[in-house]
Amino acid sequence: MANPNLTDMTEEDAADLQFPKDCSSSRTENIGHDVELVEVSVVKDEILTSDPMCYACKTNLREPYVRCAVCLGVELCPSCFSNGCEIGDHRNDHDYVVAKNEFELVDGSGWTAKQELELLNVVQECGFGNWVDVSKRIDGKSTEECKAHYLEHYVDNQTLPGLPRINETRASLFGCDPVPYCYKLHDLEEPPRFASDTLNCRMLAGYNAARSDFEVNFDNHAELLVSDLNYDQFDPGDSDEELGKSLQVAIVQAYNNRLKERKRRRKIIRDHGLIAIRRTMSWLQRYECTITRALAERLLIFMQLTGGMDFDYLMEGLHRVGELKNYINKLVDFRINGIRCFHSVSIFQKLSKLRQENERERKQYLNNPEYSWRSVLPDNVASSNVASMGHNIPQRRAAPPLVINGLPGYERLTSDEKLLCSVTRVVPASYLDYKHILIAENKKCGSLRLAQARVLLKIDVNKTRKIYDFLADEGYISKPN
Repeated sequence: MANPNLTDMTEEDAADLQFPKDCSSSRTENIGHDVELVEVSVVKDEILTSDPMCYACKTNLREPYVRCAVCLGVELCPSCFSNGCEIGDHRNDHDYVVAKNEFELVDGSGWTAKQELELLNVVQECGFGNWVDVSKRIDGKSTEECKAHYLEHYVDNQTLPGLPRINETRASLFGCDPVPYCYKLHDLEEPPRFASDTLNCRMLAGYNAARSDFEVNFDNHAELLVSDLNYDQFDPGDSDEELGKSLQVAIVQAYNNRLKERKRRRKIIRDHGLIAIRRTMSWLQRYECTITRALAERLLIFMQLTGGMDFDYLMEGLHRVGELKNYINKLVDFRINGIRCFHSVSIFQKLSKLRQENERERKQYLNNPEYSWRSVLPDNVASSNVASMGHNIPQRRAAPPLVINGLPGYERLTSDEKLLCSVTRVVPASYLDYKHILIAENKKCGSLRLAQARVLLKIDVNKTRKIYDFLADEGYISKPN
């Protein structure tokens, strides 16, 4: 391999290129008896703006690398160049160019061509003006250096040749023609200032939007701890001075802890938007048919552990699970009624709706005294029949079973509990609360009497007896001996 002209290269470039040690300093070719010395010259450095591919090993090239000055498009990595690769018409004695970018494009700027390329790429990725992130991705350059260099050489002066010139117009600077912002002071609405005894103030829990504070804060009397502190109460040199000062410091620390708790609760209210009570209640009503109101209210305790978006994500996930459960229950109900195809569902729903309307009309017809069988009979016959059958006619008609399918808490009931709630006309959510109350009281006392259950539930005595007997038969509670 020919010896390159080392006068145009530095020692570092030669070391990076790893020239082969087995090649002589010159190459002789014997043509007859003539000796010809062939020298390969090094052309000046070249600016490169992208990472091409090695002509021999097909790897991405990183500066410095070698480009053949004779063959068009032949670029070699230092390893292939040091091994003297010859491909096609390319020979290892051709003139070559060392492509590198470790030089300054702008004299005296202190920025190499490689850093200039990195700056342009990083500004394009991070966005103009985000100089903090730009400086983190360029080694050895601070935020102010990146900003000053870019504005000086690419925006204000454009010292580098070939940069496009941008005509500064109002449209190019602002994107569109600027529109003046017209405002009037008397058009501005003031924040609401509700009186302390009004309904709106109670709905906002006493929150004053104009002051961004509550009329009555949490732990509103916390300041009483430090209101009577006298810091000059103990004289210097007194035997109780150290103990008294420590006690005063402990009182102030207790007061600070109560202030931290107040601040923590206000942060929870602000992060989750709990100031408007009406909106919060309507938000909870959205989950009545899926999560159920009782479970949603129990989940509110996790608001102090998560942010607003995280808690909404949790509730929406449970809401979706509840919707899927309701959909599965509806499919199971269709299957029980013999529906096997989706196109039969619409016909079944129409017939079910028609049957309910007919059943409602039939009940209204039977309850109407004008269509009673007594009005058809003569007076004497009707009175005698009523007297003879009076003991067989019930004085009060029993209420029909309650339709609880789809109500909150329905999926949490067993088959026997569903039948109990339907017969006793108790909604599933209320039954679950009654069950929890009676079981807790039974664990506390060891047993539970019917009178105690009536005091705890405070509902109809017949419903209480049925629920009490059912829980006792199922083993949830125990009757006294």
